[in-house]
Amino acid sequence: MTADKRLLRLRPDDSVAVTLDGLEAGTALPYGDIAVRETIPPGHKVAVVSVAEGAPVRKYGQVIGYAARPIEAGDHVHVHNVGFADTSDAAVTTGQVPAPEPVEPETFAGIVRPDGRVGTRNYVGIITSVNCSATVAKLVAERVRISGMLAAQPSVDGVVAITHQTGCGLASDGEGLELLRRTLSGYADHPNFGGIVVVGLGCEVNQIAELDLPTSTPYTSMTIQDAGGTAAAVRAGVEGVEKLLASMEIERQPVPVSELVLGLQCGGSDGYSGITANPALGVASDMLVARGGTSILGETPEIYGAEHLLAERAVDDDVAARLYQRIAWWREYTAAHGGSMDNNPSPGNKEGGISTILEKSLGAVAKAGTAPLSDVRLFAEQGTSRGMVFMDTPGYDPVSATGMVAGGANLICFTTGRGSVYGCKPVPSLKLATNSEMYRRMSDDMDINCGVIADGEASVEEIGRQIFERIVATASGEQTASEILGFGDEEFAPWQLGAVM
Repeated sequence: MTADKRLLRLRPDDSVAVTLDGLEAGTALPYGDIAVRETIPPGHKVAVVSVAEGAPVRKYGQVIGYAARPIEAGDHVHVHNVGFADTSDAAVTTGQVPAPEPVEPETFAGIVRPDGRVGTRNYVGIITSVNCSATVAKLVAERVRISGMLAAQPSVDGVVAITHQTGCGLASDGEGLELLRRTLSGYADHPNFGGIVVVGLGCEVNQIAELDLPTSTPYTSMTIQDAGGTAAAVRAGVEGVEKLLASMEIERQPVPVSELVLGLQCGGSDGYSGITANPALGVASDMLVARGGTSILGETPEIYGAEHLLAERAVDDDVAARLYQRIAWWREYTAAHGGSMDNNPSPGNKEGGISTILEKSLGAVAKAGTAPLSDVRLFAEQGTSRGMVFMDTPGYDPVSATGMVAGGANLICFTTGRGSVYGCKPVPSLKLATNSEMYRRMSDDMDINCGVIADGEASVEEIGRQIFERIVATASGEQTASEILGFGDEEFAPWQLGAVM
């Protein structure tokens, strides 16, 4: 038996190669007199050179871990023989990455708000200040849906209740409350909402009056206690939505793709993620940036170990320093809770072939393409800089995407190898499969099969162009798989910091 061409050694100095189909014990490898020493699953790594105990293991031309015991050429390389070691901030020279050559902007059919902001969807939002008002918000949304009043407004995409599990039982000042208010305010002011109803209980820590509610989006607010209880608040909420709908009929019009803010997300990653979907999404991101648009990379625990690659793309030393500051914060944050940055790879990630957080991060940063890093933002923070920006978010997908949407993302691209199911109302979410087997098994949940790259049927650049074209079509109103399935009503997840009191 000999290995076929579906064995990838990504860089000449890599210690490992990735098997795309799996390898049986005894298979001869095309790297000298080497045979596979044990059965290796698809997407996993095989050693192509021997690695001494304690020596670095390399993939992507970077260190993904250290040999926890001697590794022989032909061994399966995974969690049983690769260990993790903390990284340190690498010295980098910034300002060296040229901006992409400007491209004449294409257009999409966008929703232009009276103040000039551009949305990709037209929703009514029922936003809650506290968990205690979640049921009322859901009841309002359901009553509106079954009333038939949405049928009279065909340009309105629906009504969504933005509910969560906090808003009280936390300190009345400090980072936790500030973060929640910034997130809720970002959603309230999102261009994909044509009108909002804000619902509180009345006695919560997170008072509606302290939210930064929009000056341009029509809204109404109330508390359950002032309304006279649950039933009265639901009636008032439905009446509020009915009034908002009267002013929400709007026609899409051509606008440049520079108005798009794309959130780059990955979840349920596997050994194919850094080879297929993530680099293809990076190509699409570069195409958007070249046309004046904005891409947001997040998931700070999932760039850990690859942060130097982003820092050296920073436009100046200040941006690089702010990126390293966020990494330092996460080291302290995980240590304070008795954790490690290497706790991040999930059981599914490991089953899919990812051994350490360093390996996961090196594949994840490929979503950011090659454009210069223009800014570093806090969770849910909005900014004015365009191009490729980084937002400090957790790696947990719903929380990360929530921060991106609050920060202005009007479309999400979500790569997955294991088959994450996810939606993100009021923002459409495109699902990009990393491998063809999972795509066939879960085709109803996926929008694009990037596994054809590994199958040898298309190049990274070709699929990147396909992703970009789907981004434009989705921004123009074409529904994604997750929208068709009805995802997005339960996925709002603010990042909760601080003690529960």
